[in-house]
Amino acid sequence: MPRLRTLAALALLALPAAARAQAAAPPQRWLLRPARVFDAVTAQPHEGWGVLVEGDRIASVGPAASLSAAGARVVELPGLTLIPGLIEGHSHLLLHPYNETEWDQQVLNEALALRVARATAAARATLLAGFTTERDLGTEGAGYADVGLRDAIEQGIIPGPRLIVVTRAIVASGAYGPRWAPEWRLPQGAVEVSGVPEAIRVTRDQIGHGADWVKVYAD
Repeated sequence: MPRLRTLAALALLALPAAARAQAAAPPQRWLLRPARVFDAVTAQPHEGWGVLVEGDRIASVGPAASLSAAGARVVELPGLTLIPGLIEGHSHLLLHPYNETEWDQQVLNEALALRVARATAAARATLLAGFTTERDLGTEGAGYADVGLRDAIEQGIIPGPRLIVVTRAIVASGAYGPRWAPEWRLPQGAVEVSGVPEAIRVTRDQIGHGADWVKVYAD
């Protein structure tokens, strides 16, 4: 098999932004014509296949000659392989590598605006890496900023993958950080609860603030 360069299906997510900006207009149609398509159903990519996109949905996939290009913008992708978008199951867009800045320092010393700006860049980089869906498992001291990121992506304001967010993780009291001298009361990376009533209250609060999932640390 010739050496392949991979065009991840990030284009399939990036295209809807224009369609959303013209909500009253008919859905835009795009015919993507790469050298081959990997559909994750068979082991080998399909030579000469194309992908027809209408609005923000894939309408059909198959041999390019069998796909109707009527009214569609044809995008030629010679030498490229189109693959389904990848899914990231555990990420933290509002954190960056600990070899750059330790977790405690990020939670305590980095301003929320800085963390959101960094997360915006990370969301774009994630999409360009081929991930079209991402489950973000906690803002780690950044409140409900992940909800805002998710909504900004959905509204076409910033580029990024579809986000599934949990807002602030739920932990047992005294079980999470940052930890400093006991006389100091510091912001925590997650929400502390003690007992079932508090856990129920915080869970409802998370959902009310826009959480898609609720994350609970078991220990």
